Amino acid sequence: MNPILERIQYNFSESIQTKINTIDHIANAITQAGEKIVQSLLEGCKIMSCGNGGSACLALHFSSSMLNQFKQERPSLPAIALTSDISTLTAIANNHHYHDVFAKQVRALGQAGDLLLAISTSGNSGNVVHAIKAAQDKQINTIALTGHDGGKIASLMQEKDIEIRVQAYDAARIQETHLLIMHCLCDIVDYRLFGHGEIGT
Repeated sequence: MNPILERIQYNFSESIQTKINTIDHIANAITQAGEKIVQSLLEGCKIMSCGNGGSACLALHFSSSMLNQFKQERPSLPAIALTSDISTLTAIANNHHYHDVFAKQVRALGQAGDLLLAISTSGNSGNVVHAIKAAQDKQINTIALTGHDGGKIASLMQEKDIEIRVQAYDAARIQETHLLIMHCLCDIVDYRLFGHGEIGT
């Protein structure tokens, strides 16, 4: 077999298997997280999202899916990706510390009743950890997407927080599954708020 083709098939197979291995462990947590997002939006609150690298892209993707649309046209929903403002990120990192790039935004923009969607494949990202602590100070609950053993984030979770942990060790597989989880959350929001989405459409 062509070695490149073999690698492609391997990556597809591993991605699929990771999702199959994960679903039974996290389905209830995804359900709870989706309902928490819906309730927050119904109360006129917003969702803030953050992460690094590929997780930063996921944070942006979630925000755009809320502000614009997921699958079908519907009213815009309030969401902010804390990863999007390069001027703010670099200013905070330069004047303070990179650990503060999300936390300072949470303190400035967050209000009680909002939600923080915190994404970290390792569960140990320092700036995401600090963002969660800042959210807790402002009575903002966290939905955390993690991997591995949950890392430091797992130990920060409080009673009303939700951790959705992909128990895998390959960052690419974790991020691919995080994307699917995020799409599930968007689907729950559209279904519960707007009645969108017959299964299979």
